[in-house]
Amino acid sequence: MRVYFDNAATTAMDSKVIDRITDAMTNVYGNPSAIHATGRKAKAEIELARREIAKWINCSPAELYFTGSGTEADNMALRCAVNDLNVKHIITSPIEHKAVLDTAVDLNKKGDIEVLLVKIDSLGRVDMHDLRELAKKYPNSLISLMHANNEIGTLNDLKGISAIAREYNCYFHSDTVQTMGHYTFDLQDLDVDFLSCSAHKFHGPKGVGFLYKNKSLHLKPIITGGGQESKLRAGTENLLGIIGLAEAMNQAYAHLDEDIDRITELKGYIKQRLIDLIPGIHFNGDTSIDGGLYTVLNVSLPSYEGHSTLLYQMDIEGVCVSGGSACNSGALGGSHVLEGIDHSPERSAIRFSFSRYSTTEEADYAIEKLLKIVKISEPA
Repeated sequence: MRVYFDNAATTAMDSKVIDRITDAMTNVYGNPSAIHATGRKAKAEIELARREIAKWINCSPAELYFTGSGTEADNMALRCAVNDLNVKHIITSPIEHKAVLDTAVDLNKKGDIEVLLVKIDSLGRVDMHDLRELAKKYPNSLISLMHANNEIGTLNDLKGISAIAREYNCYFHSDTVQTMGHYTFDLQDLDVDFLSCSAHKFHGPKGVGFLYKNKSLHLKPIITGGGQESKLRAGTENLLGIIGLAEAMNQAYAHLDEDIDRITELKGYIKQRLIDLIPGIHFNGDTSIDGGLYTVLNVSLPSYEGHSTLLYQMDIEGVCVSGGSACNSGALGGSHVLEGIDHSPERSAIRFSFSRYSTTEEADYAIEKLLKIVKISEPA
C-alpha cells in the first residue's frame, strides 16, 4: 500500500480537470494571438477561463494575469512593486516562502530596497503591533505576508494586515498559494494589491498560476517581446494549463464546504491519535480550527535513534510525507520556518498534508508505520 500525505507540495489532478484539458488538446490548438478563427477560438477559451476564475474570487477578469507558477507570481508582485511603484522597503516575515524571501533578498543585494522582518510568535503568527510600527515608520512599503504558512499551516489575518497597510499607505501582497481553492476570497471586500495562486495545489495542472493585481495599479511588463496578458507578460499563453486551472477552481469551490468539514475531521482524528499514542509529541504552528490551515498538520516528534532518516523510512514503508516545503526538500533539518519558530533541532518534524481524496484508512496506515519507525507499540 502507498499513501500520499504531501498535498501541500502538490496534488493529484482532478479527473474533470484532466477531461477538460484532454478535450482542449484535441479541439483547441490555435495560437491565441492569431487573428483567424482557430486562433480566436483559443483566445476565447483563455478569456472564458479568466472569467470563471474571477467569478470565484469576485474580481474583474482584467485583474488576473496568468503565470507559470506561484513562484513567478510572487516574483512579479515584489519586483513590479519595486520597479514601478517606488517601493523602497519590503516588510515580510522570516518564515515566508522562499519565492518571497529570496526575491526580497535579491532586490536588497542589488541595492533596490531594504528588507524589514516583522516579529512572529512561537506559532508563526505575525506580531500585528510590530507590523503596525514598521508600516508607520516606513510608509509606501510593500507588505508581503502569506495567508497560510506552507510548512506549519498557521493562518494570518489578511483583513487585519490590509487595514494596517491602508492606514500607512503601504501596498499589500499575500502569497495565497496554500489557500486559494481551499478558502473563499471576496476581493471586493478584501482590500489587497496582489495575490498569488498555483493550480497544482488544488488538483490542477503544474506549471500554471496567476497573479491578481488590483486594477488601480499600473505596472510595466516583467517579460517583454509580445502583447500577451495585457502586455504585462509576453509569450504564448499556456492554454492547456490555463484551462486546467479554471476547471480545478470550479471543482474546488463546487463542494468546498463539504471538503473543509471532512478534511478538518480527518486532521483532528490524526492529531488525537498521535497525542494518544506518542508520549511527548508536539505540533508546530497553530493547529486550531480557526487559526491553522485545515489541510496541514506539522508534527514535532521526540528525539529517537535514527530520526534524521525519518522521511526516507516513511517512504520505504509506503507513506509520502514531507519535513518542510517541496522547494526545500531533502534533509529533515535546515527548514527556515522551523528555525523561525525556534523548533528544537533535537526533535524531528514531519508534515502531513491532506486533500479531498485523503481517507481515514490511509491515516491509520501512516500512523501504524510511524509508530513502527519510532519504535512505539500501539496499545492492544
